[in-house]
Amino acid sequence: MKPSTTVNRPQSLADTAPVKTVDAMRPLQWLALGWRDLMRCGWISIAHGAAVSTFGAALFLAAYDRFWLLAGALTGFLVVAPVVATGLYALSRALERGEPADEKLLIRTWTHWGNNRRSDPGSYWCLVRFGFLLALAGTGWVMTSAAYITLFAPVPITSPIDFVRHIVLAPNHFIFEGWLALGGVLAAPVFASSVISMPLLLDRHVTALQAVLASWRVVMANPVPMAVWAALLMGLTLFGFVTAFLGMMIVIPLLGHASWHAYRDLIDAQALPERIAPGLIADTGAAS
Repeated sequence: MKPSTTVNRPQSLADTAPVKTVDAMRPLQWLALGWRDLMRCGWISIAHGAAVSTFGAALFLAAYDRFWLLAGALTGFLVVAPVVATGLYALSRALERGEPADEKLLIRTWTHWGNNRRSDPGSYWCLVRFGFLLALAGTGWVMTSAAYITLFAPVPITSPIDFVRHIVLAPNHFIFEGWLALGGVLAAPVFASSVISMPLLLDRHVTALQAVLASWRVVMANPVPMAVWAALLMGLTLFGFVTAFLGMMIVIPLLGHASWHAYRDLIDAQALPERIAPGLIADTGAAS
């Protein structure tokens, strides 16, 4: 008889990074922790928000009379916001580890990806791939939204004022409600795919597909807390818009830091290899 052999199958990401469940109101704690990180980082966090605020205001002024161009640009930017917030995730991680959270950390974080472009192409391009997929999702939403409004609007919509007057405030029909419902249907899978993906990609050596699947597992295990978190994200983002983008100076860093704490609360990734180990960060800084 041939001796029996045991095949050691590689563990899946679900085995090595189990999802955790949290209370429904836990997202409020993430905001509190995000605010704490924002206060500790100070100007370097505010700078992220100021950059977004300036860009958004300039975009609004430049495309005010081209409504669908404006909607496409703003929607696309919001969809790829998790990529923009990578520096904020790195700052919160440094605070968690007791490491300096300063501009040098941001430089090392971003240049690390570039320095690894040849030695580890998958590591370098995972952020780019994920951002590209999010941008495609944003473009798809803008095209779908434009087709819907063009089909049902009583008059051509060429400016934000037209949209408010003829869609949001229009009596005797439900175009706006239908538009919101359509947006919710299309936004739900994007949210589910990205809720923890970027912090996970920054923190651990996983592929973009693995990060997206992990994000979906988190949402499926925590439907109520994730609904609360999505509502908070939408509400704070709307606040940033209605304050003529000035609110984005606080909203962006607050949500970026809070998203790091959401990631840490929702999945146990300690068994996964680190993408940027503390020693590597120090060596990169010393060599530069």
